[in-house]
Amino acid sequence: MARALHALEPVDFLDGNEAEVALNKSRIVQLFASLSLYTRKQRMMLITADYLSSSSRFCFFRKCHFNLGVNLRRRRVIGGVRRSCKATLITNSDSFEVGRLIGSYGFLNITSYSGLKSGMEMEFLPEDFGRLRAQDVGEGSVKIRLYEGRIAQGPLRGTPVIFKVYPGQQVGGLEADLMASNELSAHASLQVSDSKSIASRNIQILLGGFETKTGEQWLAFRYDGKYTAADYAKVASEKMLKYRDLGGQKFWNPFEKDETIKRRRYYVTKLLQGAIGGLAYMHGNDILHQSLGPSSVILNTIVEKDATYLVPRLRDLAFSVDIRYSELDGSSKALSEGLWRRASAAGAYTPMEKRAFGVADDIYEAGLLFAYVSFVPFCEPGVMDSLSLRRLLENTFQLDVQAMREYSLADDRLLEAVKFLDIANGAGWELLQAMLNRDFRQRPIAEAVLNHRFMAGAFL
Repeated sequence: MARALHALEPVDFLDGNEAEVALNKSRIVQLFASLSLYTRKQRMMLITADYLSSSSRFCFFRKCHFNLGVNLRRRRVIGGVRRSCKATLITNSDSFEVGRLIGSYGFLNITSYSGLKSGMEMEFLPEDFGRLRAQDVGEGSVKIRLYEGRIAQGPLRGTPVIFKVYPGQQVGGLEADLMASNELSAHASLQVSDSKSIASRNIQILLGGFETKTGEQWLAFRYDGKYTAADYAKVASEKMLKYRDLGGQKFWNPFEKDETIKRRRYYVTKLLQGAIGGLAYMHGNDILHQSLGPSSVILNTIVEKDATYLVPRLRDLAFSVDIRYSELDGSSKALSEGLWRRASAAGAYTPMEKRAFGVADDIYEAGLLFAYVSFVPFCEPGVMDSLSLRRLLENTFQLDVQAMREYSLADDRLLEAVKFLDIANGAGWELLQAMLNRDFRQRPIAEAVLNHRFMAGAFL
């Protein structure tokens, strides 16, 4: 079972975390009490593709004491009209059937400084140079398990799901509880139950969940594929071995290779369109992803011939951040402290500046994802990986994408990746440089990335 490791900012926890968790749990108890008068029919309502918006973080629901769905509300102003949005989640463990274990994964904590004070200057400031050089990588303490399953009763009976299991506090500590709580809150905010508002098809759909007696948090997501962009890149990379020259002799049809590369370019472009589309939807709803990477993009197919039907979806919202101005004025939450420290280091102090930095920080990670799927699927196994690519861009070439291109041109093993980014007079390199701009203020927003000529894919 492959373990997917994500690029995340290191998390520091303050003494106030326990109080925060206790407060959130008390809110859930109050929420349960307010819902106890609902009828059984109302309690069994399931979440659909349309969902709610909720801002507060809270720990997950206690199971077995109440056989009900949790109805969360938040009033939002849309087009000048205040609209009430709601969503209902299944929280009764008897409503689910758990299948086999399909994998587990953890998180990489990577110190990455995407906002530098140098800005558009040609020379790095001394402190910026030090930040790029001092990249720290470590594995997080929380390990997550994945199980197959299905809904066992109610209107959506038989619907396949994937369970994402966070360890209890005894194993995962406060961090695991905060992550589960934050992921639940983020999905609730993105899934608005309203006939006039359809949740983005590029975000994984949460259906419900429960907590076990041992404190494990089980989140149930609609089964829309178990493979990730990292899985696809690995499979595609292995297929490149077929086109290797052995002693100057070719044992493959050059026309077949051309067709394969053409399909691969189209598939990768569709993958990027979906991932950036999901990010644009999140930013439009005032939420940052903050853990975007190859393993946080799930795919319904990794068959390149089926690229027309490909629907990438963003997952792993445990480190997401609410960037509504009302949230930016208060004290920072434990899981977002690293982000705001980096924002201050980059000169972002006001709520507006912090919000802009947060959006640009997500775009930076999206740029690294862009680089990953532009290189790894077009190279043989072992030639390039996520960490090596990040170090080349950040440490070796100091975010100079053209220098990275010159380096890649000198290595025949990277030639197909260079050709892909060279399309449309270097449109890929142009977009990559914009997304990885040293000055966070100069990076494009997600919508602008989607509208870039490279992402449009007309040349394919």
